[in-house]
Amino acid sequence: MATTTDSVARLSLAALLLLGSLWFCTAPGDPHSLCYNFTIDPQPSPGEPWCVVQGQVDGNVFLSYDCGGAKIQSTSPLGEEVKTTHTWETQTETLRDIGDLLKWRLSDVIPEKHMARGPLTLQARMTCQWEEDGHISGSWQFGFNGQMWLRFDSENEHWTVVHSGGRRMKEKWENDRAVTDYLKRVSMRDCRAWLQDFMVRWEEMLKSTASPTTGPPAVQPRATAIDLTTRIVLGVLASFFIMGIIVAWSLYKKRY
Repeated sequence: MATTTDSVARLSLAALLLLGSLWFCTAPGDPHSLCYNFTIDPQPSPGEPWCVVQGQVDGNVFLSYDCGGAKIQSTSPLGEEVKTTHTWETQTETLRDIGDLLKWRLSDVIPEKHMARGPLTLQARMTCQWEEDGHISGSWQFGFNGQMWLRFDSENEHWTVVHSGGRRMKEKWENDRAVTDYLKRVSMRDCRAWLQDFMVRWEEMLKSTASPTTGPPAVQPRATAIDLTTRIVLGVLASFFIMGIIVAWSLYKKRY
């Protein structure tokens, strides 16, 4: 008797915990992110570009760009959807300028001991993130040969050394007001504007892909509060319902 009742109770508790996780966890994919990955090769092979940029929204690649070229190439239906917009064209000059800046500053940030071993390939990632409450943040990551060395939080202008080799880069750029201001402006203003404009066209497409990182472009605070309240109420009702099953089962077993 007790064993049976305990088993039911454990199963009911497991079901309650599972239901709670479904109701109270954050809905997947509410935030949106737009990022641009730069690869700078100081000594490219003949015929190879010195700078390549790849654009991604929520992890989905939608564009590719050779910094020396005149046109950005669409690489997916997401790119095709927005390539006729004015925003698509405005990216070209900005992405080329970023590539030029990174190439120009490359020699300033590579430690001398690495220079003797041969050229290093610089990777940089600019990201703007659209959060659930509508706030958009910006950040940068920098590294060499596939290893991240340095992070830059555009909002608070905070530099974080991830790899010991990034100390020289941090010292150079942290004390260069022009570089800091430019990185902040591009990630917080340009990237933000591109994300807002593109999302108008991308919203339905991203929903239809059913990707774990997709969802509505923004959720207003009021809507978020209402949604959370609904989850809590339904969760509480579910709890009472399951507890009622446990009690009824226990009484039934005691009686029969």
